[in-house]
Order: sequence, then C-alpha cells, then structure tokens
Amino acid sequence: MTKVYFQNHGFMHCDLRWLVNATNYASRRNLSPPTTWYDLPTLTLVIDHPEGKILFDTSCPRDWESRWAGSGLDDYFPYDNVSEEEYLDSSLKRLGLEPSDFRMVVLSHLHFDHAGNLRLFQGSGARLLCHRAEKEGALAIPGDYQGAFVKKDYQDGFTIDTLEGEPEIAKGVKLLDLPGHTWGTMGVMLDLPNSGTIIYPSDAIYMKASYGPPPVGSPIVWNSLEWLNSVEKVRKLAERHNATVVFSHDSELVRSGLRLAPAFYD
Repeated sequence: MTKVYFQNHGFMHCDLRWLVNATNYASRRNLSPPTTWYDLPTLTLVIDHPEGKILFDTSCPRDWESRWAGSGLDDYFPYDNVSEEEYLDSSLKRLGLEPSDFRMVVLSHLHFDHAGNLRLFQGSGARLLCHRAEKEGALAIPGDYQGAFVKKDYQDGFTIDTLEGEPEIAKGVKLLDLPGHTWGTMGVMLDLPNSGTIIYPSDAIYMKASYGPPPVGSPIVWNSLEWLNSVEKVRKLAERHNATVVFSHDSELVRSGLRLAPAFYD
C-alpha cells in the first residue's frame, strides 16, 4: 500500500508581500504600513510506493548562507529556523531512508528552496526528473543566479531527465502541469485508498490566501495568466475528485492541519 509522508524542513523567513500581493497597501494616512515577517515552511514528499520510493522536491541546503551569498536570497529568504533533525538528510534518516533508497526524485521546479539538496542524490541511482520547459529555462538564465534560481543547485554534475504533459509516474501518482510560477512548475495528485485524493500543487499555490477564491497573486510569477489558469485547474480537479489541497508554504497549515512525518497518509 502507498504511504505519503509530508516532511517539513523548518522555516525560512520573508516579507509576506513576496507571497501575497494584496497585503498592507499604503494609504495617504499611512504611507509606511507594517509588513509581516512570515514563517515560510519548506516541504518535501516521500511517496513510499510498491513500485519504488519517490521523493518530490528536496528543500533548502545546509550551506544556504554560503550557497546563496551574492544572490540576495540569504537576506530576503533566510533559512534561519531549522533544527538538525529537520534538514533533508536527517529527516530521511528518521524514516530509515538514504538517497540510494529512491527510485526517482521529482523536482516541482528548480527554485532554491526546491532543488537545494539535489546534490545529495548524485550517484545514488535515483532518476532525477523535472519539466522540460523548467530545465531549459533554468539553464538559460545568465550568470550564477537570477531571481530564485541558483545554478549551482542543478547545473553541474547532474543528469536531469525531462518530461512533459501529465504522466502517471506510478499507479495513483500523477504529475500535474501547472506553469505560471515558473516555466515548468509541476504539482502531484495522489490517489490513496484510505485518505482519498490529495493534490500538492507546489508553488503554483503558496497558501490558502493565494487560492481564494478569488486567487491572490504574488510578485514571484513568471506568467500571471498561466499562473491564474493553473490555480483554476487545481480548483476544478479538487472539486471533481473531492480532493484535499495541500499548500506548499502555508505556515498555519503546517502547524495545525497537516499530518507530518513520521505520520503519513495512505
């Protein structure tokens, strides 16, 4: 039987306005409204499937300060609230897992907080996967980093296979094509016998406040129209399948509503 473990790897921090546009607008009487310094969880999924184990995303690296130096990410999104047991390698060990235990590692997209631990899987035997458009776009950026892309996370020493469309990569595990946040953002839809259908849209939908309705956008969007279409696509799928939608960066959900590893959904 398939089991799905949601792992939280601690918290980054950022100005909430990076995630949700419609917060704390200035007015004539308040030209400098306060912002919210937001606790930003970073999730991965371990899909323990009879056909082989799958890891969805890889979170942030231990060496984030030096890895992100010069990019500005260490100032705008510091990964500064994480315990030893929450780093990806430690959280996998807590489940009795090593990188070599995985048949594949799927990257929802190649941003710094999703592809940051890809190097753990060099030589592991796991097949690395992302969307074709994502790989092409991320490799084409000039310099060592741009926006939320850090090329050293994914550029050298890797063979990353690509895919398109919405393949079922294992029975009951379907990838979703959800562009907009980046060129090739993907989510995953999981059909589980006891827990029902779970949709994890990754950063196509950051949090409940983003989902709406109406959807609320973010400055970190490659194509606003495609992003909006992706949100509505998730909404239709959720209605059709009576699915639970798990948001990627919703601190309230992580702290109060989401079953976290070592607990699981099945």
